[in-house]
Formats: sequence, C-alpha cells, structure tokens
Amino acid sequence: MPALVVLVWVPAVLWLDRTASLSQQHGLGLLTWLLLVALLRRETPLVRMQTAVVVVFATAVEYTFAGWLGVYVYRLHNVPWFVPPGHGLVYLGALAIGRSTYVRGHLRPLIGLTALAGGAYALWGLSPLAPRLDVLGAFWYLCLLGFFVFGRSRGLYVGAFVVVTYLELLGTRLGTWAWQPHDPTGLVAIGNPPSGAAGGYGWFDLAATLLAPALLVRWPARFSRPSEPEPARQDAAPSPAA
Repeated sequence: MPALVVLVWVPAVLWLDRTASLSQQHGLGLLTWLLLVALLRRETPLVRMQTAVVVVFATAVEYTFAGWLGVYVYRLHNVPWFVPPGHGLVYLGALAIGRSTYVRGHLRPLIGLTALAGGAYALWGLSPLAPRLDVLGAFWYLCLLGFFVFGRSRGLYVGAFVVVTYLELLGTRLGTWAWQPHDPTGLVAIGNPPSGAAGGYGWFDLAATLLAPALLVRWPARFSRPSEPEPARQDAAPSPAA
C-alpha cells in the first residue's frame, strides 16, 4: 500500500505543482501531511518513529542544501510544504518494497541487479554521453554499495533505489526542482539529477534504523495507539538474511 501511494500520489503532487501558486502549493503540502498521518496509523510504533526521524533529518537537509546553499533549487525558490511529508512517504514506500515477500525471497539477486543498474547509471553520468558531468552521483553510488555491504536492512536500500531514482528523474523532468552544475565550492560536478541519488538518500534511512529504537524507548507513548501495549523493540525493516 505505501509503495503504491508513493508511486501515484507523489508524482501527482509534482505534476500539479508545475503551475501551482504558493497558496496552492501549501494546500498540496497539507494534503500530503494528512496522507502521511493516515498511512502511519496503520504502521507499528517503530515505523512511525523511523518515519519521524527521516522527516526531521530530511527537512534539515532540505533547508540547508536547498534553502541556504542552493545546491538544488525548487521552482518557487522555497522548500515546498509537501517536501517534508513527502520524504516520509518515500521512506514508507521504500520500506514497503524492502519488506515485501518478493524482495525478501529474492534479496541477493535483487541487490546484485540494483548494484549493476546503479553502477551503469553512475558510469553514464561520468561519460561524455551525459548532458553534464556527474561526480556527486558516482560518490553517492559508492555510498549505496556501502549500505549493501554493511547495512542491516538491505531490502530497504533496494526499495530506496527504485523509489528515489524514479522520483528524482520525474521531479527534475517536470521542473519541480533543478540541481546546480556544481556544489558551492565549484569542485564537485553534479548531474540533474545526480545518478546515485538513492545512495545519498540512504543516509536518511540509516539514521532512521539506528536512531528510532533508542528514541522509541524514550518516548514510547507518543508513537503508540492508545489501545496498543508498549511495543517490543524490533526492526521493522528486513534483515540482511531475509
């Protein structure tokens, strides 16, 4: 369900944002928040906490790298209201793919396929065939490989590759945001979008899986339904052995 919502709702919001005014953009943001809250009501307390970590972490990154440094720029030169909850939806979508029966049953070959596809995309970004050089994308692809080798929730990163790559290609194509040719130092070339964006997004996922269990112990009641007993600590994401 969350994966389907991400692959339908978020593209719809990006399409509607093409000509939206600031107030209409705010309305899209409020609807996206409501959708995220509705989906989280069906999830475990741990997944709710993980999603909260992703939203906080991603929002800080958005306002730093888009709002302040201008590494990428949104259409209205702001951080749209639908972006913070949108990161929560992306996490839920990646998590849903990663914990699906198919991915859990074919994890090793899917990791290999993802690594090959990501590597081909990264090499293309470094080649003369790409519209512009993409060094950042290649670095983020190496991050993705690191998550596959050392991460505890590899299925989650498979899902993140699918969802994030799809949305980055769509968002830049529709003009919702655009990446600058270089980072603020002028030393690192960036594609539009970076080829390995899923590897960069993997840091949000890593923060969620590492921080959420400890935070849930500290604030269990705020992320539990009134009728739920206090949850046992368990990782909602698939394990490497899945």
